[in-house]
Amino acid sequence: MSTVADYARPGTRPMLSTGRRLDPERLGDHLDRLYRAAWGLCGSREDAEDLVQETYAKILRKPRLLRSEDDLAYLLRVLRNTHFSAHRAAGRRLRAGPLPEELDQIEDRSVVGPQAALEARELYAHVAQLPDGFRDALVAVDLLGLSYREAARALRVREATITTRLHRARQRLAAAVDGTGPDSQAVVVPRAR
Repeated sequence: MSTVADYARPGTRPMLSTGRRLDPERLGDHLDRLYRAAWGLCGSREDAEDLVQETYAKILRKPRLLRSEDDLAYLLRVLRNTHFSAHRAAGRRLRAGPLPEELDQIEDRSVVGPQAALEARELYAHVAQLPDGFRDALVAVDLLGLSYREAARALRVREATITTRLHRARQRLAAAVDGTGPDSQAVVVPRAR
């Protein structure tokens, strides 16, 4: 039975103490969107693949109860947190030097052409250098195809904040790609492996 305290605010219902579990069989439904989001966060395909794999491993290792029906928002939050945790941990480790130039490179047959691959790597490198809030909004709306409302819910900000961040992120990205932005020369494009 509900008490008056359960309805402290008008229009609210009492919180249910039970949630639902994320269905492991449906994780594959979100793979493409998570991969695109990871690529936007990391700036390279290989790191994005590793990030998605680590995200799925983390989710399957410690299943949580979800309070909403929005699986994608939960998965994006875990992906983002996994990325930041790995980024912090990587800052504390020694880094390997660049590979020698004489190593043979394996050709990626899924790429349309070398120019398209270079442009995609450059674009994702520019996206990865955007400030966190701008990058998150751009990845959610432009790469994942979320609506402004869905992106706001996933990132836990107001819809107007998404609109502003997205506009500013697009401006910075356009300036960086055109070479007119302050950070346009500082972009390091990851080499294809």
